[in-house]
Amino acid sequence: MDQFNYNNGTLFIEKTSIEDLTQELATPFYLYSNEEICNNYHKLNNALGNLNAQICYAVKANSNQAILTLLASMGSGADVVSEGELKRALSAGIAANKIVFSGVGKTSQEITFALKSGIFQFNVESEPELKHISELCVLLNLTANIAIRINPDIAADTHEKISTGKAENKFGIEHTRTLEIYAYAAKLPGIKVQGIDVHIGSQINDLTPFEATFKRLAELVIKLKKAGHDINVIDIGGGLGVTYNPEQDKKYDLQHYANLIHQYLAPLNCKIIVEPGRSILASAGVLVTKINYIKTTPTKQFLILDAGMNDFARPSLYDAYHQIMPIKQHSTGETSYDIVGPVCETGDTFAKSRNMPIVAQGDYLVIKDTGAYGAAMSSTYNTRPLIREVMVKGLQYSTIRAPQTIDDIINQDKLPEWLIDED
Repeated sequence: MDQFNYNNGTLFIEKTSIEDLTQELATPFYLYSNEEICNNYHKLNNALGNLNAQICYAVKANSNQAILTLLASMGSGADVVSEGELKRALSAGIAANKIVFSGVGKTSQEITFALKSGIFQFNVESEPELKHISELCVLLNLTANIAIRINPDIAADTHEKISTGKAENKFGIEHTRTLEIYAYAAKLPGIKVQGIDVHIGSQINDLTPFEATFKRLAELVIKLKKAGHDINVIDIGGGLGVTYNPEQDKKYDLQHYANLIHQYLAPLNCKIIVEPGRSILASAGVLVTKINYIKTTPTKQFLILDAGMNDFARPSLYDAYHQIMPIKQHSTGETSYDIVGPVCETGDTFAKSRNMPIVAQGDYLVIKDTGAYGAAMSSTYNTRPLIREVMVKGLQYSTIRAPQTIDDIINQDKLPEWLIDED
């Protein structure tokens, strides 16, 4: 059930009026529903049913400690791609034996910390990385549990910047070399080969590429086992999409996705790792923003918001569509707006020629489905401070990240001695 609904013309999150929050908190700010996060997690967990599976939430989607702690309380593990994300996950109470470490550029420091932390698995992306992990294991007298990420060369129907499973992408080792690379890994000291890993992309709403991937994975696991490799973990990555645009985005059946896992992978008697991020968090968050000005030109009406591309980058980076709704419903008809931010870039645009209810200067809007890849990708471009994050549960709300100040940003900078006036 969607936790963002109008009640007597006012938009609520769970049982809390967003209008009331705007009277207490300066905009812009991110706003998350505790209930929506839980519901999304349980939907996936229930769909997986009695499968030997572990959900490892993709921390990159939203790494706030409150969100990680909530997910940990439901049994979630974590998929991390940096030492920082690993430390966040551990700090939130996610057990090391539920953490997988992905990413193409793991450093010596990151690998060492992960080894000493006792994580469940490294998802290895290349031969040089595999060799480097082995060398560090020998140096530290430790063993690394690894899965090798295979690039299945399967195209997913998604934006090219978040497609990761095609041959030309930087991720993984080509599937045609699977037996060769596993034979190499098996000979390396300090390496325990336990699994196989794949991730074909993000924001995928068509299950056909997943089915093709699972089928290829099953074939590879059978070949690896016949070659003598003890494969007992299959990491299928994440990638499940959300419905950003109800009129255009495909809708998939979550149970059908789980059924495909059962059909192709369950017979292999392996532990299945699933790495959702967007599908757990996106619908749980909105960006609350105020209309600072309405600018009218001979051809356009611009809504100029107090939120900018530094706060929410997806529309600028991916030309991503997000629903935009007024906090107060009006009965004055609709019109077309270009909805933009204050940053000095033409790309600081959230929507073009968007038909929506007529609004006024000073009104508040929400940009929907910003719980994933919103705050996590924000920046201080134009010396605009990172904004507040708030979580709601029923009638309660709490700031889960305080807004940064301009002084915070300036005080991070240090002058070299030759620029300091000693007089």
